[in-house]
Amino acid sequence: MRAILPLLLVAVPLSATAAPVPPREERGRADADCRPGETGPGYRISVRGLKDRTGLMRLELYPASQEDFLAPDRVLIAADKPFRRVVTAMPTSGPVTLCIRAPGPGTWALAVHHDRDRDGRFGFLRDGVGFPNNPRIGRAKPDVRAVALPVGRGLAETVVIMNYRRGLGFGPIG
Repeated sequence: MRAILPLLLVAVPLSATAAPVPPREERGRADADCRPGETGPGYRISVRGLKDRTGLMRLELYPASQEDFLAPDRVLIAADKPFRRVVTAMPTSGPVTLCIRAPGPGTWALAVHHDRDRDGRFGFLRDGVGFPNNPRIGRAKPDVRAVALPVGRGLAETVVIMNYRRGLGFGPIG
């Protein structure tokens, strides 16, 4: 019992500092959606190269560190690290533009997910993925430095080309 007591004393303060993790569908949603007339800081992403018009589009914002980029949302939230997510139904026609608010000016990493089957998870065989600066992704996630974008007090705008499974890796459709 004496050996367990010091462990309990250490464990209590650590668990008290962890941020509460909301239900899966709410993670990253608070303050993520751009408001009408949004002035920033945030990002406006024009999505190109879509395979089809099915499912949902998801835009996620991560800290610009290799460790945090594409880390599980529950891990980032529990560690009280910035994470934002915008989810929208795929428009049946016209341009696809996504907008997400940043926690503040700085450099953030972004990822776009075309969730074709609406299951909320990335399906390697079915779904599409895209990143700012449109790096080659092959079979591994890109380096965070390749997809991080600075933003000031306004809206940064960029184009993301979607990638879908092609052979053993991922690439643009066309």
